[in-house]
Amino acid sequence: MTMDKPIEKKKGFRRKHLYWITGGLLLAFLIWKAVTGIHGSTFRAEKDKLTISAVEAGLFNDYISVIGQVEPISTIFLDAEEGGKVEQILIEEGEMVKAGDVILKLKNNDLTLNIMNSESNLAYHTNELRNTRIQMEQQKIANRQQLNQTDFELKRLERTYRQQKDLYADKLIAYEDYLRAEEEYEFKKQDRDLIYRKLVQDSIFRENQKHAMDENLVNMQANLSMVQQRMQDLDVKAPVDGQLGLLKAQIGESIGKGQRIGQVNVLTSYKITAMVDEHYIDRIRPGLPATIERNDKTLDLLVKKVYPEVRSGQFEIDLVFKGEFPENLRTGQTFHLRIELGEPEKAIMVPRGGFFQSTGGQWIFVLDPAEKEAYKRKIQVGRQNPMYFEILDGLKPGEKVITSGYELFGDNDRIVLK
Repeated sequence: MTMDKPIEKKKGFRRKHLYWITGGLLLAFLIWKAVTGIHGSTFRAEKDKLTISAVEAGLFNDYISVIGQVEPISTIFLDAEEGGKVEQILIEEGEMVKAGDVILKLKNNDLTLNIMNSESNLAYHTNELRNTRIQMEQQKIANRQQLNQTDFELKRLERTYRQQKDLYADKLIAYEDYLRAEEEYEFKKQDRDLIYRKLVQDSIFRENQKHAMDENLVNMQANLSMVQQRMQDLDVKAPVDGQLGLLKAQIGESIGKGQRIGQVNVLTSYKITAMVDEHYIDRIRPGLPATIERNDKTLDLLVKKVYPEVRSGQFEIDLVFKGEFPENLRTGQTFHLRIELGEPEKAIMVPRGGFFQSTGGQWIFVLDPAEKEAYKRKIQVGRQNPMYFEILDGLKPGEKVITSGYELFGDNDRIVLK
């Protein structure tokens, strides 16, 4: 009968110990990640290469700064009233003009031919009207002569009739002679009435015909005047006093009717035009005050007009000077304008910086008290001016934030400052 032999446990490092160590290290790594990963991914940055600003509490000045350009108070465009070929340029671009000065002359042979035809037609119809009036007067005289002749014969027949009547009453003539005299007299009376009516109708017809011909002649004269006016419109004239600011015409060039060929700048006053970001379209309105700095003086302006159309993210406004405008202004000069949008109010503010382009004002990196790390925090931005953003929620005065651009930070939620 054999006896079991006891097996001695081996001492030293064994394979299972390797598994235990590996598992322990993995567990420790996971615990470390859980502790250090509370703040998400981390980015390391050099502190001296960042712009760090303090959150401030103070008066927020609600204004914007834009660049404005000096322009004439109004501009009158020159459009060709008639088309033609440029024959002569009398005033050059940049010269001063008076209202009515001829700037350039156009030539239009077709229009000249139309005037000649209109004048010929007017002369022909005028002559026809004259002849017709002569004929009407002659007919009027002939009708009057016919009526006079009828009246004369009627009187003679009336006298004969009365004589025959008396003779017949005395039984001195036959009844047939008396009856013939009476019939001739009555017939001539009726004939005279018809002739008179015809005369009246002819008179009315002649007057209507004369009136129609007079109107036709007036219309033809008006038409000729219009054609002649078109001929005068070949001379392009200055509509107002001012400066010829633009002239797009060359000798021999054909200009179409209605084509814009230049403009006259009215220099009795000036205005300043500026382009404003569409972000402010609901806040810019006529009457807002504005200022510019010129020769160490502050000049006051008012927003005069706001154009509703937005182009490339901007809209246009016009501003005018309050009171007299300064001397030596020149069209095209530029100024930095400060437009006041409202009264100063107490607010929490952060200096402007590149962070806004990356975050849209929805969050910002806030430094811890030791200023060793910065963490992402949600904020709410209100108004803005060229120096500050108004903070409505998320920050307290005295805290420090990173206001420079966030392009290098990526999606990291934590910045370690070195």
